[in-house]
Amino acid sequence: MRHGDKINNLGRTESHRRALLANLAIALIEHKRITTTLAKAKALRRYAEPLITKAKDNSTHSRRIVFGYLQNKEALKELFGSVAEKVGERPGGYLRIIKLGFRRGDGAETAMIEFVDFNETYNPNAGKVRQAKKTRRGGSRKAAEVVTTTSVVDTMEEEAPVVMEEAVVEPQVAEAVEEVVAAPVAEVAAEVIETPVAAVEEVAEAPATEESTEEKKDEEQA
Repeated sequence: MRHGDKINNLGRTESHRRALLANLAIALIEHKRITTTLAKAKALRRYAEPLITKAKDNSTHSRRIVFGYLQNKEALKELFGSVAEKVGERPGGYLRIIKLGFRRGDGAETAMIEFVDFNETYNPNAGKVRQAKKTRRGGSRKAAEVVTTTSVVDTMEEEAPVVMEEAVVEPQVAEAVEEVVAAPVAEVAAEVIETPVAAVEEVAEAPATEESTEEKKDEEQA
């Protein structure tokens, strides 16, 4: 009896099941999509997703662990190459299972298993390599300020200075304008010059009259 046994043995021994899942994983990595029975697809997803997670860390240790399962150099190169680039930002759920109905021969339920990031129909961002996001604390405001300042400087540099063309004035018109401008300026200058002189004379006469009145008062008292 298989009480509490969650592993689907697929009617095979352990060695046969391990070889079957390895071959299915190699075919999936090479073709990015395969069609099999629903039971095998579910077992393959549990088998392949941990290997895809290992492929994110492109180190010798990870390569040796994955090679111990697959035993195929071409599949290993593909997994740590294009597949790892596509699934780099995905935290999990790399594979998708789509049911296709029942097989005509034995009535087994079939399904298609594929990589989520390689399907251009369901994934609009398929074929694009995702860039890692920077999550440094306190760097967002500074980066925004730098971007705004640089954008302002760039726009100032791009905008060419507007040069006003000098107006061409005929000599007779220029002389008439100079006379009109010079006349009121001369009158204003004369008024400005005369007013302080009159004020100074009044100030100079005021103390003299005060002194004369004081002298008359002294003489009368004497």
